[in-house]
Amino acid sequence: MMFKTISKEQIENHNKKNINNLKKDYEFFLKKTKGLDININNIKKELKNFSIALPSWGLGTGGTRFGKFPIVGEPNNIFEKIEDCAVINDLIGITNSISLHFPWDDVEDFKELKEFTKSYGLKFDAVNSNTFEDFKDYKHSFKFGSLTHTDKSIRDKAIELNIDCIKKGEKIGSKALTVWIPDGTNYPGQQDFSKSLDRYINSMKKIYSKLPSSWKIFIEHKPFEPAFYSTVINDWGSSYYCAKLLGKKAFCLIDLGHHLPNTNIEMIVSRLADMKKLGGFHFNDSKYGDDDLDSGSINPFALFLIFNELTNAKKNKKLNSISYMIDQSHNITDPIESLIMSAIEIQRAFAKSLLINYKILEKFQKKNDAIFSLNHLKNAFNIDVTPLLQMIRYESGNVINPLEFYRNFNYRKKKSKIRKKKFDISATIL
Repeated sequence: MMFKTISKEQIENHNKKNINNLKKDYEFFLKKTKGLDININNIKKELKNFSIALPSWGLGTGGTRFGKFPIVGEPNNIFEKIEDCAVINDLIGITNSISLHFPWDDVEDFKELKEFTKSYGLKFDAVNSNTFEDFKDYKHSFKFGSLTHTDKSIRDKAIELNIDCIKKGEKIGSKALTVWIPDGTNYPGQQDFSKSLDRYINSMKKIYSKLPSSWKIFIEHKPFEPAFYSTVINDWGSSYYCAKLLGKKAFCLIDLGHHLPNTNIEMIVSRLADMKKLGGFHFNDSKYGDDDLDSGSINPFALFLIFNELTNAKKNKKLNSISYMIDQSHNITDPIESLIMSAIEIQRAFAKSLLINYKILEKFQKKNDAIFSLNHLKNAFNIDVTPLLQMIRYESGNVINPLEFYRNFNYRKKKSKIRKKKFDISATIL
């Protein structure tokens, strides 16, 4: 039996009020794109098959070093977070998987967790390991590193934690492990750069050896924070080097916030696709650094250019199976609203990339025609694909206007009567 927080009748009643306007908008969209030499049915099929995983850690309110602002109806545990994920997927239909983070999401009974998740029509994507903070029952500290620590006993503990993540992932049906470490330094001379990388590779080899045959391991890089002078896996080159050394089950994961300002992320995507080592994404947006802002909220054109490279790589048969995940922190918004909007913005960027005619683009590129090459991309980017995405949701039994529906549904208020929690005076209903 499949549980639904939002009934089919409620969705149908909402859509009845919006379908006439949608039909008019969709008809206009078809007229607008008639001369683009595209197969709209093929595009719809690709967009319906598109899926992006929700982050378990993104369902609660986030925060900064200065504090957080909780809201009523906030989930207290992983089971309540899954309920929230189910609501998002009921509304938009492209988020039927969840990415867990251990030990944050530890439970006593993983079989119960898997069955509970399945009852909502959801499944699990990659699991993530946490060696970037200490827990009260730890007899060691990751303060000066985890997989690269100078103390072997601490490295062994970090290795053990990652292997434990794999075992937990197997219990819930996951097929991948994402490894991000904060290891690095804040002062010159604090660490031997070469030896620290050697320690990382040796540690990862031990983790890699425990991967099931059908699994992948994703290496996530980050140039700074919390280490501000040097980071062990600081860029895509280091990530690729390590993935290549580990073997065919190791891939690079790109977090859109894990780059220095003005980095050409779309070119990194192209390079890793060419090298057959592009494994996954953590989607978010950035203004200054690793801001973990909502996807597409700052630079939607950059997001479109990333999907331009992905669509082109797929067309040229250079793309592996990619794990798409969201990784955001929601400090002043309702996490559900932010995740709804982010998932739609990601799908929107993908949809616009499918409108590009690469044969025409290649002709401009061969002529070194900079203006018409850019203009061809801009034409696809500037087309409003909202009616297309809405029609796909309507045809799939989801909601035409999900944010509007969610606001009127008063989900937080309803959950606040069930989810008992002590809130700060700053707790609000959004």
